[in-house]
Amino acid sequence: MGRHQGNRRRHSRRPSHYLAGNRQRIGANLVSAAVVVVLILVALVLIVVVRSIRIVPQARAGVVERLGRYQSVRGAGLNILVPFIDRMRPLIDLREQVVSFPPQPVITEDNLVVNIDTVIYFQVTDPRSATYEIANYIQAIEQLTVTTLRNVVGGMDLEAALTSRDQINSQLRGVLDEATGKWGVRVNRVEIKAIDPPDSIKESMEQQMRADRNKRAAILTAEGVKQSAILTAEGEKQSAILTAQGQRESEILRAEGQAKAIATVFTAIHEGNPDPSLLAYQYLESLPKVASYGNTVIVVPSELTTAMQKITEGFNKSE
Repeated sequence: MGRHQGNRRRHSRRPSHYLAGNRQRIGANLVSAAVVVVLILVALVLIVVVRSIRIVPQARAGVVERLGRYQSVRGAGLNILVPFIDRMRPLIDLREQVVSFPPQPVITEDNLVVNIDTVIYFQVTDPRSATYEIANYIQAIEQLTVTTLRNVVGGMDLEAALTSRDQINSQLRGVLDEATGKWGVRVNRVEIKAIDPPDSIKESMEQQMRADRNKRAAILTAEGVKQSAILTAEGEKQSAILTAQGQRESEILRAEGQAKAIATVFTAIHEGNPDPSLLAYQYLESLPKVASYGNTVIVVPSELTTAMQKITEGFNKSE
């Protein structure tokens, strides 16, 4: 008892500045705690602001869910969400997208396996349907393309498949566009990049192509020979025609010359009033010239005696 009373007396004897220091320390601790609380509140406010503001880029769209249910589709720009209540799902690209699928083995109607490589051009038109109607629309488009491609090409033989790409593309696009419409996806175009037949078929096709090229070369060579023969014949024909025309004109000129000569002789004979004995002499004088031609049979007319008589009479008159 006496000891406790002594302690009280010792405590009561402490100086007043010691109590003031305790109060200062307590005040500093309170200030520090208040600062921490303010910082925490500021951080919470920043978190709330960050979670409530979402910026959507151009050509993108975001599906907003409120408490797990669909609420709206937000477009490009600044969007305000209700903190801790609204949630925006991953953004959806609204631009046209290109997807190239790996080559797929397809059996043709004539039981040949060909590998077909396709490219799909598609675009998301309804972000809500693309989010809730299908889990993975790209994978779904790929699988649908494979099945449709097998159905289309399976009804064709290899030659038709190689030469009917436009028809295959059109049928693929029609089926895919109809099936993907409920997914909020529009298929704009389907292109077949390559159709690879088996190696044995490739070798046969190459041999056929070489045979076709050789055939075309032979045809071109034959056409060239034909045209050359035609041109040669045309040239010979024109040459013969020109030669005949030249001979004809030469004969005409020769005949005209002979006609003029005969006419001149005839005129000279009639105008000169020749003596019959002179004519008979010229007649006999021309016989050796006629006999000078080889292989010529000469028939002496009966008028030869008359000519001789004329010549004799002429000589008698002159005497």
